[in-house]
Amino acid sequence: MTPLTARRVGAVLGTALTLLFTLASPAAAHGADAPDATNYRTVITATPDLPGLEVITIEAGARLQLTNHSGRPVEVLGYNNEPYLEVRPDGVYENIHSPATYLNITIAHVDPPAHADPTVAPEWRKVSDEPVYRWHDQRAIWTDPVEPPAVAAAPGQPHRIREWTVPMRTEVTPLQVTGTLDWVPPPSSTVWWAATVAGALAIALLGLVRGRPRPITVALSAATIAAGVLALAYAVAREIDAGNHTVGSILLELFTVQLWPLVSALAAIAAGAYSLSRRAAGDFALALGAAAVGLFAGMVNAAVFHRSIAPVPWGDTPARLTVATIIALGVGVAAAGMLRLRGTTSGTPTETLTTPDSPANAVATPSHTPNDPTPST
Repeated sequence: MTPLTARRVGAVLGTALTLLFTLASPAAAHGADAPDATNYRTVITATPDLPGLEVITIEAGARLQLTNHSGRPVEVLGYNNEPYLEVRPDGVYENIHSPATYLNITIAHVDPPAHADPTVAPEWRKVSDEPVYRWHDQRAIWTDPVEPPAVAAAPGQPHRIREWTVPMRTEVTPLQVTGTLDWVPPPSSTVWWAATVAGALAIALLGLVRGRPRPITVALSAATIAAGVLALAYAVAREIDAGNHTVGSILLELFTVQLWPLVSALAAIAAGAYSLSRRAAGDFALALGAAAVGLFAGMVNAAVFHRSIAPVPWGDTPARLTVATIIALGVGVAAAGMLRLRGTTSGTPTETLTTPDSPANAVATPSHTPNDPTPST
């Protein structure tokens, strides 16, 4: 391996690992603290019969989203039946004295402040100008880090954890949202990882083909572009599952919450297009772009391999196939690109070496003339 090749391979690995350890954590988080996958399925079974009022689950069931276009104020009650939220036509208001205002910020346990007293008269604080609100309702999710006893005894079997109710009211009319919380056994992660690794190895072997033929370059470039497109599709699907259904809201979340998966996907697409243009550094671009998308759009979502519920709207098995394909294509092309870099040189032109007997080093011997006093022998 030439010094330039070693530097290029080191640059690919160093850049990918540096970004992984410094930037992967923000990329893994979504929304408030939505899971990348879970084994608990939250399902809404009934919602209030009020035209213009919609309640759905988002982020793999981690949060509830209430949208109120009924023209009437809708109040959500807390865990002690105290006023918690009021979604009015002009926006959303929180009761600062409701413990639920603080408990529902995150899935993790938090201690409400001292003034959070459900017996105190509500004091409303406006938190949104739109009549839409999302929150982690502990009645509809499992927040304990320890699994329920029934699950601990038989994790390979499905279990009904509870049936839940979120009480609401509009003016003096009581309303409620009901649903179920179930444990869904996770899939075998070994099978999914084995298939992913096998796919990556098969692609990496293309880097051993000698001569760097054009068809192999086209195949690796197409694979990198495909990984980038799939990564974009998965990121958009996560935003749709998070309750974003307009182009503007999806783009906003992509450029904020999912910035690094977005950047890595675009980098992979650009690297594939760059390599197809017969650029001299195409293999280096492929290796770097594919490594980025494999790590930041694939590995960060690999929780779907050992969790049963994926945070996308198109189903759990298709989500695993998508993530497995992104990882296999990204890691495989990155390895193939680095293997192909072995055939590159430093670019220094080879110097022409001469020998003492070569014409360049021959000493011109003057020819003898008739007036030459030196006799020839």
